[in-house]
Amino acid sequence: MVNHPPHYAEGGIECIDAMIAAMGVEAVKNFCLCNAFKYVWRCRNKNGAEDIQKAIWYLNKYLELEGATNG
Repeated sequence: MVNHPPHYAEGGIECIDAMIAAMGVEAVKNFCLCNAFKYVWRCRNKNGAEDIQKAIWYLNKYLELEGATNG
């Protein structure tokens, strides 16, 4: 449920990939940072370790996208 939840892959494309195509890498990098913040913020009151794993996923995606923009 962290790396590739089925509800984020409609029609064979991951939602985040569609976001990149529609809004660009820089916008999605900012989205990743905001989502990571959200998951850390709420982890103690909602899903605990799963929220931390999701925050890490978004931070790793940010770093992946950062590498794509910096070569």
